[in-house]
Amino acid sequence: MSLRQHFLSLIVLYGICFSCVYAAVYGPVISANFPDPAILVTPNVTYAYATKSGNINIQVATSYNNGTTWTLLDGVDALPDVGPWATVNLTWAPDVIDRGDGTFVMYYAAESPSQMTHCVGAATSTNPVGPYTPQTQPIACQTAGGGAIDPAGFQDVDGQRYIVYKVDGSSLGGGGACGNANGQYSTPIMLQMMEADALTPTGDPVQILDRGQQDGPLVEAPVLILHNGTYVLTYSSNCYNTDLYDVAYATAPSVSGPYTKASSPLLVTGDDGLTGPGGATPTPDGTLMVFHATVNFNPLTRYMYTATISWNGTAMNV
Repeated sequence: MSLRQHFLSLIVLYGICFSCVYAAVYGPVISANFPDPAILVTPNVTYAYATKSGNINIQVATSYNNGTTWTLLDGVDALPDVGPWATVNLTWAPDVIDRGDGTFVMYYAAESPSQMTHCVGAATSTNPVGPYTPQTQPIACQTAGGGAIDPAGFQDVDGQRYIVYKVDGSSLGGGGACGNANGQYSTPIMLQMMEADALTPTGDPVQILDRGQQDGPLVEAPVLILHNGTYVLTYSSNCYNTDLYDVAYATAPSVSGPYTKASSPLLVTGDDGLTGPGGATPTPDGTLMVFHATVNFNPLTRYMYTATISWNGTAMNV
């Protein structure tokens, strides 16, 4: 038997193991509706948080092996009180940061009855699982633009804290599967500087991204990290409830931009057998990412997956 034939026979014999070794996308790692996942890494436990499900405002899952396997904490609501400004059971896309002083800060989007839009708010806890205590007022509402959703925290190397979020112009109408099919409304990604408490906004928000022709009606689900001196903004585009939804990214030399979109999305339908991947959150060190993909459109059901991230300069790959 030639060396080549011997190698091919090994691939046939051990192909499953080879695919395990070299796989970049894993999952589903949570086989339950767990959309828009966020990830928090602590020394002993890794946590994931997700959009509401049933009567649970914010879902929580844990991993004790660095994000390899996960346990959904059934019946646990990290945010049982959404705050006096918000309506229960309309909470979306949480993110949690460790403030470094024993306090964890959760950012989330919830419906504000007074504004008739979603706003982004914050809550605190000394336990990553919660319960989190909400602030009495939201951080941002962007009412005229359609609301504010999808907040995520970021701390720069100088210690300055920020959040990024989407102005939800697609909620204003325009037709289509998720609004704005006629392209009438803007859906910009905003950067908001925060005080050291990570709760109080300071100064005016700055627009750092908006949709282009390739993005369909919207961009959303922004998350900002810093990798080897380059600011990397992951986001999703197109409609969350279609198979056009994706995970994309843009890079910048400065936290406020200008951000340059990558030439192609990071994940699209068909990659690794996925449908409508989106709502991704990379870890701050840029090595691991959680995201959801659609397993059923009616009712809309999205499971959580993970991906190992690799880099070629500023190019991100999974």
